[in-house]
Amino acid sequence: MTTTELGTFLKARRGHVQPGDVGLTVQGGRRVSGLRREEVAMLAGVSIDYYTRLEQGRERNPSGSVLNAVSGALVLDDDLRAHVFRLADLAPAPRSAVRGTVDASLQDLLSAWSHTPAFIVDRQLDILARNELATALYSGFARADNIARMTFLDPSGRDFFSDWTRATETCVANLRLALGHADGQDRVQALVAEIHAASAEFRLVWNRHDVRGKTHEAKAFRHPEVGDLLLEYTAFDVRSSPGQQLIVYHALPGTASADNLLLLGSLAATRGSGVVEPGASR
Repeated sequence: MTTTELGTFLKARRGHVQPGDVGLTVQGGRRVSGLRREEVAMLAGVSIDYYTRLEQGRERNPSGSVLNAVSGALVLDDDLRAHVFRLADLAPAPRSAVRGTVDASLQDLLSAWSHTPAFIVDRQLDILARNELATALYSGFARADNIARMTFLDPSGRDFFSDWTRATETCVANLRLALGHADGQDRVQALVAEIHAASAEFRLVWNRHDVRGKTHEAKAFRHPEVGDLLLEYTAFDVRSSPGQQLIVYHALPGTASADNLLLLGSLAATRGSGVVEPGASR
């Protein structure tokens, strides 16, 4: 592997990217032409030490997911991205188109589940569609459109997520995982830059470099209308739309949470029916 050539190329490309190109705000007195190393590392979801070693040719085995993330941070087009992979003796993964819509059959399935909150997210945690009970679950937020923004930027997040610290860690770990995928990467990095600039808590958690996807666990919520809810969730990959996941919550039968979820469902039934698309609120 020509790691010296790779490092030289990355350093040169870093000088061609301005902070505004990747959604970063610039303070006065900046002397650096292009991005700083720490800015590239932040956008790529790697440590500053790792990225420095990559530029200096001391990191000899970068993974494809890391190269994808670094390529996105440096705003490389397909030709430049392929060149990075060739320098690292790796074959680039194809950049498949990202679907921002949900199949009609899956929307019908969501709307048929009246007793459990269910919704579809993409890799950057945008909520692409949700059923009425999921809409009722997130009714305390100004906009229930992106879980990361809801967690870090909406004041309701601290009250709604009973373990807010755990919620922030989960969001950040999911976003770091998303950076390793070429499809939709530009949007993920724009979201990271936005929240990074606005939230000190996000910056703190981001520097821990945790990476984790959604699987199955319990979450505790404090709903403004029905009180405490302890819900288990399961995440399912949508095979017809790579990058999308179906998230389904449920409460254990016979618990107070099950009673509160039933009450929430009764409230939701008075507000309409069906699947809610992004940007719509009730």
